[in-house]
Amino acid sequence: MEEMAASDYISNSGINVPPNHLRIVMIRGASSGKSSSGNTILGKNAFDVTKIKQRATTCTKISHSVFEGTRLMVVDSPGWFYTHSLQDTNEMDKLEIEKSVNLCAPGPHTVLLVIPLIIYINAPYLTVVQEHMSMFREEIWKHTIVLFTARDWLGVKTVEERMKSDEGLQWIVNRCENRYHALNNKDDSDKTQAKELIEKIEEMWTGNEDPYYKVDLGRAAQIEAEKEAGDKMAIRLKKIKERQLRVLKELYGGERHLLTGIRIILVGQKCSGKSEVGNLILSKYNFKKTLFRAWLEKSYQDQRSETCVKHEGDFDGVKVSVVETPGWFSDPSPPDWIKEEVLHGVSMCSPGPHIFLLVVPIFRAFKEKDLEALLEVLMPLTERVWRHCMVLFTWGYWLNDCPVENYIVREGKVIQELLEKCGNRYHVLNPRRYDDPDQVKELFKQITVMVKQNGESFTSKTKKKISQKLPWRTIQKQEEWRKREQKLIERVMKALAKEAEEPTGPFSTIAQSMDDFHISDLGEDGSSECGSFYTVPESTNS
Repeated sequence: MEEMAASDYISNSGINVPPNHLRIVMIRGASSGKSSSGNTILGKNAFDVTKIKQRATTCTKISHSVFEGTRLMVVDSPGWFYTHSLQDTNEMDKLEIEKSVNLCAPGPHTVLLVIPLIIYINAPYLTVVQEHMSMFREEIWKHTIVLFTARDWLGVKTVEERMKSDEGLQWIVNRCENRYHALNNKDDSDKTQAKELIEKIEEMWTGNEDPYYKVDLGRAAQIEAEKEAGDKMAIRLKKIKERQLRVLKELYGGERHLLTGIRIILVGQKCSGKSEVGNLILSKYNFKKTLFRAWLEKSYQDQRSETCVKHEGDFDGVKVSVVETPGWFSDPSPPDWIKEEVLHGVSMCSPGPHIFLLVVPIFRAFKEKDLEALLEVLMPLTERVWRHCMVLFTWGYWLNDCPVENYIVREGKVIQELLEKCGNRYHVLNPRRYDDPDQVKELFKQITVMVKQNGESFTSKTKKKISQKLPWRTIQKQEEWRKREQKLIERVMKALAKEAEEPTGPFSTIAQSMDDFHISDLGEDGSSECGSFYTVPESTNS
């Protein structure tokens, strides 16, 4: 929308008057009440706040209204996780936060820094706020008002009394030149709340030398181009994944290997969601979740006492064993005893695990150090282990209705490198949707296909004994045919990745040719690693 000329802000008497159109952007961490505040300001239910099991806002949203003759444009941005530094915030969220301000070209009249009154503002919290605000120029503070939510929580206590007891709140308010306002979003009948806020915005406008925070129009265009390109790549990546999985299901979807049991090992950092994954898979609350406070405080005391935990259950008539390995903090690198425990976890899955689920939380950035940690932890298992690995994204509710491929594309080369090592095998789980069995069923479909493709588990002593009884030439022939089968699969997967359009014919011909290559009851893992099925598109942020 075009900005009014400077003369439009001046009345016939030569006195400055506030604009009749206000552009407002709301910024803050998740679960702060931003969306509800937007509805209170606009006087209508413009932003969805009913998604209890999902994050309310994943992509930037805009809504308009008119309040007592003043046109309002309110932008609701996705929030960062409240404890995450700017470095910990994933690239998808950072792009959307930056986009929210740039959407208000030529610039927002005000930025509302939303903070719930129920939280205590400590030094780490202040650092997080400053870091995320540093995504913009220093001038943004001149146009920022602190918007307190949960006003009803104070009861008879005033906002001023609450600030007096919290130095952190005082610091933030002082940073905004003592501009603040409080809302009770549970009382949508009180129209004076929005009126008083608009009056404070107009008062700030009058005192500012610049009428609004001027955005970099070049950067705004770049962000829009990056988002459009990223969306296209995400669609392509999703299509590639679906087509490759469909072909693999057709190749290995028969009953040639009837699975009577599946043995799973969970590997990942602390608070990545391993315990929740185990509970989802087994449909039981067997695994004890690590308190998030432990990750926040990063208490290293007596971690050596942590050991692998194993629980068993049943899924669709198949016996399932799940081993959760101890997690580690992102800093420093995993200690040596973690590697020992992963090896211990393998021994608990005798005769060997079918799959290693590498648990990656979507709500946090995946950096080079995170990849290096996984490589280090799995190193004692040799390169053969990657044929049995799948990336399992957790905290699926953080995506809302956004495809996981958007996270993969925007997070960049590091996460894509991990996926490449895992043969493009990945899945996403939302632990808040315990009532949705389909997400677990789809995971087991992928696991079943992978197990059939590999022939058996990661290590199988039973199969080794059988193989040792066979003539040497027979063993050599089996290995040769197995390698040919694997190479053919890789060529098919790469061809599917390069071709953007849907195939014109069925895959029955390919499936038939694969049957010719199949050798049953192969327990050895064959060559060193599975190889990459295709080259993942590079992120626009790389």
